[in-house]
Amino acid sequence: MNKEQVMAVLSRFAPTHWTSDPVSAGFVRDVALTDDTLTIKLVLPFVDYGLESSLQQLDAELCQASGAKVVQWQLGKDIATLAHASSAQDVPGVRNIIAVSSGKGGVGKSTTAVNLALALSQLGARVGILDADVYGPSIPMMLGVTQAKPASDDGKTMAPIAAHGIVANSIGFLVGANDATVWRGPMASKALAQILRETRWGELDYLVVDLPPGTGDIQITMAQEVPTTAALVVTTPQNVALADAVKGINMFSKVSIPVLGVIENMSYHLCSQCGHQEAMFGEGGGLRVSQQHQVPLLGQLPLDASIGRQMDSGTPTLVADPEGAVSQLYFTMAARISCSLYFSGNSIPTRLYTRLV
Repeated sequence: MNKEQVMAVLSRFAPTHWTSDPVSAGFVRDVALTDDTLTIKLVLPFVDYGLESSLQQLDAELCQASGAKVVQWQLGKDIATLAHASSAQDVPGVRNIIAVSSGKGGVGKSTTAVNLALALSQLGARVGILDADVYGPSIPMMLGVTQAKPASDDGKTMAPIAAHGIVANSIGFLVGANDATVWRGPMASKALAQILRETRWGELDYLVVDLPPGTGDIQITMAQEVPTTAALVVTTPQNVALADAVKGINMFSKVSIPVLGVIENMSYHLCSQCGHQEAMFGEGGGLRVSQQHQVPLLGQLPLDASIGRQMDSGTPTLVADPEGAVSQLYFTMAARISCSLYFSGNSIPTRLYTRLV
């Protein structure tokens, strides 16, 4: 076997959402030829989607370089712990915290946060979700665990609620479903910090935080008291939503939290009868914001009535229809987010300029 030629083939492998090849990045852990089988072991510090099928396109060239007849790929994961901009104390066991935000309500932020968390989990990561909207918690309903209560063995900390392969905590688990949370901003911020710090999350690769809409006290708490790794901004194509999304991007920039990208929800309506796509709320808005503010457009999601029904029933899209077209969009975005988080985390700690379109 000519190992140099094998490594040369691998060094030309460059997915569009990577900023390095696997050889230069140090992902190749072993290359061995046994009889007629070339075994290549890769260990990734992030999760990806459809990677094995992409790698298999190299098989013929690798066989020619090594003299093998068959290529066997061994793919492993060891999710990296990336730096965060603030000096906030780490959350025990939690490697990376991703904040999901929106400038205004009603754009599908919580739906996006839940499905992205589930997509990361199904791609192989250990994932939790924190419902930071203390005034209108929706995560318990979306996960179908509204009657659950976190257990506490020591009276000081609590165990998160497990659902669909992820763990979650929310003020919604601690107060009655019909009770109003009548708190001033500092009280809400303190409650968020308390839930975050007093939950025994276990070992998590990613903790997704579903923020309330806007740019208020909770967001400031995230910047100052939570070791946030990066943020996502969810919007719709409407001008009023886009204007608020820009405010969110600027807010995170001011508090030195990198924005991984923009997700445009309700981009188009897909007719269930004929398949016709119609841009009911305008089009191109997410891309314009992406280009003007130098952040990636991570994906565009359709306006689909089934998504709302699935979330209301406590069986999110990634659970109800994991093979469906919408789930594939979530998987693609989750992989881009995970890759982007890693490739930007070591070189640009306060701002992300790599485009992933």
